Amino acid sequence: QVQLVESGGGLVQPGGSLRLSCVASRSIFSIYSMGWYRQAPGKQRDLVALISSADKITYADSVKGRFTISRDNAKNTMYLQMHSLKPEDTAVYYCRLVVPQGVYWGQGTQVTVSS
Repeated sequence: QVQLVESGGGLVQPGGSLRLSCVASRSIFSIYSMGWYRQAPGKQRDLVALISSADKITYADSVKGRFTISRDNAKNTMYLQMHSLKPEDTAVYYCRLVVPQGVYWGQGTQVTVSS
């Protein structure tokens, strides 16, 4: 079993920045992929950003140029740096890890963008 713990969410004004962290209970050096997803009230959970095993990065069109995904293998941690936040970025953000043993999700962290 793998535990993922997200942190860094909160309330921020439009145009502000936040950095989310996701700490895994195992090494993230050899993985299939690791990514961030978000779910707004009444909507489906959507991909925000993804890092593959070959460090190929994919972003949702809505966050390109504003969000940056990264990982620190030594700390078993993945990050999502978010800039120029908009009200439509408001959602619960989840990290997901895909390894040979299965797919694991964190508990989520709330991001609210509002003035």
